[in-house]
Amino acid sequence: MKLAIMQPYFLPYIGYWQLLASVDKFVVYDDIQYTKKGWINRNRYLSASGKVETFTIPIKKDSDYLDVRERVISPTFLKERTKLLNKIRESYRKSPNFDEGYQLFSDILLDEEDNLFLFILNSIEKIKSYLDIDTEIIISSSLNNKNLKGQDRVIDTCVKLAGDTYINPPGGRDLYSESNFRSQGLTLEFLNVSLKPYTHTQTGDFEPGLSILDMIFNVPKTQLMDYLI
Repeated sequence: MKLAIMQPYFLPYIGYWQLLASVDKFVVYDDIQYTKKGWINRNRYLSASGKVETFTIPIKKDSDYLDVRERVISPTFLKERTKLLNKIRESYRKSPNFDEGYQLFSDILLDEEDNLFLFILNSIEKIKSYLDIDTEIIISSSLNNKNLKGQDRVIDTCVKLAGDTYINPPGGRDLYSESNFRSQGLTLEFLNVSLKPYTHTQTGDFEPGLSILDMIFNVPKTQLMDYLI
């Protein structure tokens, strides 16, 4: 049984979904510290002029040491999300899959949940459903191993969930020891992310690493499955 573990990200790029689709169980960290300059609550899209822009879920000011599950979305988001929806409409209104993509994005953005982690988790579930991915999602705090760090926590998670193979994004090769996994009866593998090009309506070119939102607007759902491989 294959497992992967990731932080929660808001509408992450296609590599996140390739990892999710490649495993049987996908653990999402909710009991790790929120990082201000990370990508948990923001991502990138193309504006109507073809410029790469960033959208962000604003959060209430609080201690820098809170876990993701303890962070709360700012009340200002109620107004800001309307502006963001308008920006996205203007940016992608000429895209081939606009109607379906805009409906999905609206459903995600208009969620009334104000807990940051749950809001992002809901968005992950909605995109997962749209992409027809049937992987089971598990919340890390349910495993009661926050006291462990790094590789030790990953191995403990695999053991608790009866996994035999752990798949990690390619960027984590220096973080893990294959022999340590093997000593626990586990196989360590790394995902080869595939960034197949597609055409952006705004530019006619390809800009890699944008939010899955951009791909959903520009690639018909029947073809999206090819990008998950």
